[in-house]
Amino acid sequence: FTKCCQQSGFLMVVKCRQQNSELKTCLVGHYSDPLFYEECKAEYLKQREEYRATGIKKKKQKFASNV
Repeated sequence: FTKCCQQSGFLMVVKCRQQNSELKTCLVGHYSDPLFYEECKAEYLKQREEYRATGIKKKKQKFASNV
Protein backbone atom coordinates (compact mmCIF):
# COMPACT_ATOMS: atom_id res chain seq x y z
CA PHE A 1 0.00 0.00 0.00
CA THR A 2 2.78 2.43 0.92
CA LYS A 3 4.63 1.79 -2.32
CA CYS A 4 1.45 2.29 -4.36
CA CYS A 5 0.72 5.60 -2.62
CA GLN A 6 4.25 6.87 -3.14
CA GLN A 7 4.12 6.02 -6.83
CA SER A 8 0.62 7.42 -7.40
CA GLY A 9 0.81 10.78 -5.62
CA PHE A 10 -2.57 12.53 -5.48
CA LEU A 11 -4.22 9.79 -7.55
CA MET A 12 -3.63 7.25 -4.78
CA VAL A 13 -7.28 7.48 -3.73
CA VAL A 14 -8.29 5.95 -7.05
CA LYS A 15 -5.27 3.83 -7.98
CA CYS A 16 -4.64 2.10 -4.64
CA ARG A 17 -8.13 0.91 -3.72
CA GLN A 18 -7.24 -2.78 -3.96
CA GLN A 19 -4.11 -2.40 -1.83
CA ASN A 20 -6.10 -0.36 0.71
CA SER A 21 -8.71 -3.11 0.98
CA GLU A 22 -6.00 -5.73 1.48
CA LEU A 23 -4.34 -3.58 4.16
CA LYS A 24 -7.63 -3.11 6.01
CA THR A 25 -8.31 -6.85 5.95
CA CYS A 26 -4.86 -7.54 7.35
CA LEU A 27 -5.18 -4.93 10.11
CA VAL A 28 -8.64 -6.11 11.16
CA GLY A 29 -7.22 -9.63 11.41
CA HIS A 30 -4.47 -8.49 13.74
CA TYR A 31 -6.60 -6.16 15.83
CA SER A 32 -9.27 -8.79 16.43
CA ASP A 33 -6.67 -11.38 17.56
CA PRO A 34 -6.93 -11.65 21.38
CA LEU A 35 -3.32 -12.82 21.71
CA PHE A 36 -2.02 -9.78 19.80
CA TYR A 37 -4.24 -7.49 21.88
CA GLU A 38 -2.87 -8.89 25.13
CA GLU A 39 0.70 -8.58 23.84
CA CYS A 40 0.18 -4.89 22.99
CA LYS A 41 -1.56 -4.28 26.31
CA ALA A 42 1.32 -5.85 28.26
CA GLU A 43 3.89 -3.74 26.37
CA TYR A 44 1.90 -0.56 27.04
CA LEU A 45 1.54 -1.32 30.74
CA LYS A 46 5.27 -2.05 30.98
CA GLN A 47 6.16 1.28 29.35
CA ARG A 48 3.67 3.14 31.54
CA GLU A 49 5.12 1.55 34.67
CA GLU A 50 8.66 2.56 33.64
CA TYR A 51 7.55 6.14 32.96
CA ARG A 52 5.77 6.44 36.29
CA ALA A 53 8.83 5.09 38.12
CA THR A 54 11.42 7.25 36.34
CA GLY A 55 9.49 10.19 34.88
CA ILE A 56 11.52 9.77 31.70
CA LYS A 57 9.66 9.24 28.44
CA LYS A 58 11.00 6.48 26.24
CA LYS A 59 11.72 7.35 22.62
CA LYS A 60 9.10 6.21 20.16
CA GLN A 61 9.83 2.92 18.46
CA LYS A 62 10.50 3.06 14.74
CA PHE A 63 8.94 0.38 12.61
CA ALA A 64 10.29 -1.10 9.42
CA SER A 65 8.81 0.35 6.26
CA ASN A 66 6.82 -1.76 3.81
CA VAL A 67 8.69 -0.27 0.88
